[in-house]
Amino acid sequence: MASVLQPRECKVTKKPQKSYGFYLRIEKDTAGHLIRNVEKNSPAEKAGLKDGDRVLRVNGVFVDKEEHAQVVEIVKNSGNSVVLLVLDDASYQKAEKEGVNLEELGQKVSTGQQQEQQSLLPMANGAITAVPQPRLCYLVKEEKGYGFSLKTTEGQKGLFIIELSTQGAAAKAGVQNNDRLIEINGENVENDTHEEVVEKVKKSENHVMFLLSNEETDRYYTSQKMVLSKESANLRLLPLKPRLIEIHKGKNGYGFYLRMEQSTGDHVIKDVDSGSPAAKAGLKDNDILVAVNGEQVDGLDHESAVGKIKQSEAKATLLVVDKETDTMYKLAQISPFSYYYKAQDPTPAKMEQRVELHTEQKVNHKPRICKMVKGPSGFGFSLNMIKDKPGLFISEVQNHGPADTAGVENNDFLVEVNGVNVMNESYDKVVARIQDSGDRLTLLVCSKDAYKYFQGQNTPITASMADPVHDTSEPPAYTENHPSEPERNSPEPRERASSSSSSQSAASTRADSDKDDTKL
Repeated sequence: MASVLQPRECKVTKKPQKSYGFYLRIEKDTAGHLIRNVEKNSPAEKAGLKDGDRVLRVNGVFVDKEEHAQVVEIVKNSGNSVVLLVLDDASYQKAEKEGVNLEELGQKVSTGQQQEQQSLLPMANGAITAVPQPRLCYLVKEEKGYGFSLKTTEGQKGLFIIELSTQGAAAKAGVQNNDRLIEINGENVENDTHEEVVEKVKKSENHVMFLLSNEETDRYYTSQKMVLSKESANLRLLPLKPRLIEIHKGKNGYGFYLRMEQSTGDHVIKDVDSGSPAAKAGLKDNDILVAVNGEQVDGLDHESAVGKIKQSEAKATLLVVDKETDTMYKLAQISPFSYYYKAQDPTPAKMEQRVELHTEQKVNHKPRICKMVKGPSGFGFSLNMIKDKPGLFISEVQNHGPADTAGVENNDFLVEVNGVNVMNESYDKVVARIQDSGDRLTLLVCSKDAYKYFQGQNTPITASMADPVHDTSEPPAYTENHPSEPERNSPEPRERASSSSSSQSAASTRADSDKDDTKL
């Protein structure tokens, strides 16, 4: 039977920051990891991938029974080249029906390639684990500074983080003790002296971006002869995120101007009409346009950027950032498009398609900041632990009690108490912290699934990952890590095309010496 089934080995190679040209999906009532939407003349098509193919192996490792998100992560972390062993749709269904061992089926295909690639993926008890990645951490200086020290280690390259304050800015940003410092604000500092690094941190004033590696990541990258860089970094700890906005065109267009600032080359959203499709979708004045329908606009002239929006007949999907988020990404010297690219499944054709296709797979792993005021019966929850297992979890959350109202749920894992990480503290010490907090208590918690996810990703859980908290009794906790979307007043006087021109045409254009405006 196995002789009839012929899996194919496809080596797909792409250009940096470009896509492979296919979707990797799972579908309801359909087994396997499916190749879909193979783009014409793409690296995927040239490598021989076809719509409906099932992925059996990635870089020689059998993945047919792995979680979809794990397979996606493996493909992403493969860099610009990946080897996929695939089986066509009809053969896969036949193998499933007849009970063929798919793992054995692919074992004889390109044994040399499997042996070469097997070491690329860390294994734990025979299961695939997440590939280690360097981390980008955005530190916002507080009154007592950043909350860490630096040291050199004989025989090792670079400087290491020590004396990390548990309540300091660095810890909140996801920095960990013994992290090795790779870059500061996008510039490599591995060969800098202690004094030079300290001076660069000081010159950065109140904000600084670190690229960091830990011992596991160093070991993995050294074994694979790979260079640590921001291009391969995990961006999940960055507190400010790009926003993906889908706008459906109205009878008078989308309801905003697009302006190109000649001094920066940025395409800036201006004069969003109140009640317009753009306003309803969440577009804001002074947002900076990053991409249109999955295509970056950086480096395009004004007419080309406008043309990409006009190509959309009924709707446009825009990736935008506010000025604060833009400043953060420029500090790291990476594009905000990198965050979107890393956060999604590999190689989509269009952003809006990607969002629609993967809704079944989206899981909210964000931790939650829960602020509460003690009631007559206390805070309304119990704290528990399992013997010989790390961590504390919440139980017996009282309906409509302070904890319940604040968003705490049964079986939540407790991460922080009043801004202090307690994941490695004893039960008695954590209880004492809660009792000493008085009438007000702020907890950082996450679900059981989220806890397992972040542990598997080797990613520290921090308040910077959570959504901002709305609290009417006092300012939100962790405001330094969770800036809301502030209203930004434009330095230029507001201009508006006449009502007759905007109602008669889907787009009208204005120009002067330093900027172009187009109504969309």
